[in-house]
Amino acid sequence: MTKCLMIQGTASNAGKSLIVAALCRIYTKRGYKVAPFKSQNMSLNSYTTKENKEIAIAQVLQAKAANIDPTVDMNPILLKPKGESCSQVIIQGEAVGNKDFFRKYDKTKATQKDIDNNLMDDEDYRIIAKEAVIDSLNKLKKEYDIIIMEGAGSPAEINLREGDLANMGAAEIADANVLLVGDIDKGGVFASIAGTFLLLDDADRSRFKGVIINKFRGKQELLCSGIERLEEIIEVPVLGIVPYAENLQLPEEDSASLKEHDWTKEFKEGDNHIIIGVVKLPKIANFTDIDPFDTEDDVEVRMIEVYNYEEKIKDVDALILPGTRNSTEDISELEKSGLADRIRELSKERKIPIIGICGGYQILGNRIYDKDHKESKLDEVEGLGLLDIESEFIREGKIVKQSIAKVEIDTDNYSNQDNKENMFHEIFSKINGEEVTGYELHEGTTNLIGAKPLFRIEKGIGNNDNDQFDGAYDGNVFGTYFHGIFNNYNIRREFLNHIRKSKGLEERTGEDPYETSVENSLEKLANIVEEALDMDYIDKLIFEE
Repeated sequence: MTKCLMIQGTASNAGKSLIVAALCRIYTKRGYKVAPFKSQNMSLNSYTTKENKEIAIAQVLQAKAANIDPTVDMNPILLKPKGESCSQVIIQGEAVGNKDFFRKYDKTKATQKDIDNNLMDDEDYRIIAKEAVIDSLNKLKKEYDIIIMEGAGSPAEINLREGDLANMGAAEIADANVLLVGDIDKGGVFASIAGTFLLLDDADRSRFKGVIINKFRGKQELLCSGIERLEEIIEVPVLGIVPYAENLQLPEEDSASLKEHDWTKEFKEGDNHIIIGVVKLPKIANFTDIDPFDTEDDVEVRMIEVYNYEEKIKDVDALILPGTRNSTEDISELEKSGLADRIRELSKERKIPIIGICGGYQILGNRIYDKDHKESKLDEVEGLGLLDIESEFIREGKIVKQSIAKVEIDTDNYSNQDNKENMFHEIFSKINGEEVTGYELHEGTTNLIGAKPLFRIEKGIGNNDNDQFDGAYDGNVFGTYFHGIFNNYNIRREFLNHIRKSKGLEERTGEDPYETSVENSLEKLANIVEEALDMDYIDKLIFEE
């Protein structure tokens, strides 16, 4: 029978996701068929699987650690926050409605606003969600030897225990043993672990078989007396102390962990290197699109706050507007802060590359229409006006696709007279006709007015249902609906080489540093965790109980 082991945490960002990834890699290397599973995830960082279904990015990384393709069954419930306590509910990869988790809602008492918001009834949600968890778990059990499960947040949220599917409810369904991870880097790790055990009822507490202390810096001998006392209190063993893993280049799960991406590098003032500015939009989503730049050793990724931007934006060599859960509200925030005008000035004065991805692409255009209020209460808003395009929200559903396109340059109309006005040609002429891949997650459609199309679609949707193209460009400004566009080494290499050349830096070729670094980071992580934990004890939990 398939064995299930669940990793839960004392709080969000305790390190559950990476411990799961490490265990997936450890047991995969031992010859077992291993799959990750997170019954319920709340995240704006999502991904499109080969089934053209939507799951959280964390399970994609865990699947990569297990050397398998991610599937929708690895994350059957995905909640995407929309603001005002409401989340879009994705069940087994498809949007089914919205849920307000901060109020009890009975559809028999629905207001017109509830109906317009496609709000899900509490009882309907519990039934549909639980059925999905059971179904997906059973499907994985038919294919894999071991399932490493991940909890969400903390199991000690006792106000949410009834109907829980994220932590103890999922462990109960899977009949899984549970390990608890505590983050010592935050401080108070002994109290958070002991407090978690104290708040659990006897049945739930009986599933906990061990504790992992994570993210430790310093000498482990200093913890010995504390660990001995903790084990007396909770009556389960501490299975190891995992040191703080420096310089892992792995995707972050949510914006709570979004940090300055240049933390791994030390650039001195005056160093000649590339600075990629990334606007940290208030509703930022799928910011893992910028992760590949972190692996380029001559690139600094600089997060630019919407209301504290002036110092950080002044010397950037390129600017990226990433995905957003709400492009209409985010462009309004850019206007209020003054950053919108600063970006317009930057485009006009310095002619640096400015790139928008998905919602960021829509923001680059002239206008965004939302007459059905799918995103906000605004009927329409003006964009930055840097691309002659217009976007609107008129779809009934969401585009969820793995997509393929080709770089297509109109060489007949290409002139060398002004390289900056033909920046798209200048950057990508060497890879004209080459394939690019990505994934689409968008409800909007975009119509090109004066801007030229960026890529020719071979598989996917792109700008709109009747179009054959994705994205648009005009001079130094580019936009695309393809998430993961810079995961394509040919695109990233030529883009960075264009900037390197303009700064007098040596152009680069060779292996893709991103693919190499992710794989190396997973191996490093697995080795650290395997060395730190009592794996013999964990083996017994999986195979003997």
